[in-house]
Amino acid sequence: MTGSTMQKRMLSAMRPSGLGEEPARWQQQKSARTRQRLVEAAIDCLVEGGYSRLTTLAVAERTRVSRGAMHHHFPTRMDLVAAVVEHVFYGRMRLFLEDYLSSLASGSEAEMLEIAAAAHWRSVHTREYAAYLELAVASRTDQELDQFFGPVARRYDEVWIAEMIESFPQWRDQWEQMKLASDLVSVMHMGLLLQQPIYGEARARRLHTLTEDVLRLIYAGKVRS
Repeated sequence: MTGSTMQKRMLSAMRPSGLGEEPARWQQQKSARTRQRLVEAAIDCLVEGGYSRLTTLAVAERTRVSRGAMHHHFPTRMDLVAAVVEHVFYGRMRLFLEDYLSSLASGSEAEMLEIAAAAHWRSVHTREYAAYLELAVASRTDQELDQFFGPVARRYDEVWIAEMIESFPQWRDQWEQMKLASDLVSVMHMGLLLQQPIYGEARARRLHTLTEDVLRLIYAGKVRS
């Protein structure tokens, strides 16, 4: 399966409910663009001020949309939050796949894990990942948020696993190792992103090198999954 086919499949599986084909009618197009602006502004509120600053009023003021229009698209804060959660996960997957697949085209299968790790590290410096972190932390103590965030997070993981198996059948015999490698990179990068201001560049480079060494061992089947 080609990279572009895999990319389309995975993005289609994670596409937010409000992000589909361009509507045919002008009024519908205008409504879709307004909704998209509201979601983008909500993500800005989240990244800049944290979950507590993500409110329908703040988003309406930022986009200069009337309260009536805001209520039309998102009647409650949680309606807005649900849309933001979907868009954040979709955005994360889209950006990672674009980077990963373009890098993979010039690498070998043996380098696949290292290429994926490098692409993932670049992805954690994006606006989408910053929003993801804010939501992940807030959902631990906000039960209402977790009702939206938890299921989407699990679906993201399920789609990733299912589509990678479908797209790369040659890895099926090693899939437990691949999942282990993916989990290692995910948790290491999250921790390193938060600790890098304390650790500094030299310690961060050592951790990246250690991670690459462990990935090679996982790929070679020398680490139990």
